[in-house]
Amino acid sequence: MRYSIIVILFFITSHVKGQSNAIEISGDILQLAIPGAAFTSTLIWAEEDYKGTWEVVKAGVVSTIATYGIKYIVNKERPNGEPHAFPSGHTSRAFTGAAFIQRKFGWKYGAPAYLLAGYTGWTRVHSGNHDYWDILGGAAVGIISAYIFAKPYKESDVRIGFFSQKNQHTLSFSYTF
Repeated sequence: MRYSIIVILFFITSHVKGQSNAIEISGDILQLAIPGAAFTSTLIWAEEDYKGTWEVVKAGVVSTIATYGIKYIVNKERPNGEPHAFPSGHTSRAFTGAAFIQRKFGWKYGAPAYLLAGYTGWTRVHSGNHDYWDILGGAAVGIISAYIFAKPYKESDVRIGFFSQKNQHTLSFSYTF
């Protein structure tokens, strides 16, 4: 699936004149494709009551409301002079989908989704629509929204340990998924 998205993006963007425009269009596509993949995955591997489907819908709605609410409250000017830069909506949508995929299906699928979401954010900076603070804000809104609603498919095991002996102190953290 990961490779098919990249091939489709290359095919679409290679037919657009101008590399900068092609990069911006690929970000426009990914901002919808990543949460779309998250939503579709809940339909394909649905539980009987479609809990995952409702989780991704709620995460998307909260992410959208939070993003646009913050945009109008902060009203930061974009690098291109337009209003409402912070946080990036494209990045918020992409990271909502990526965080949902990671939370529900693990890092095997989440890592590529996060990479594509990060690329989506970069396309917004590259196109002059946002700066990196806008991207970080969008990523935070998206990740938090997904983590509020997405229940892990498989419970993870988190362990924190502390060991102290004379002048040496060790803090350990392990996360099993």
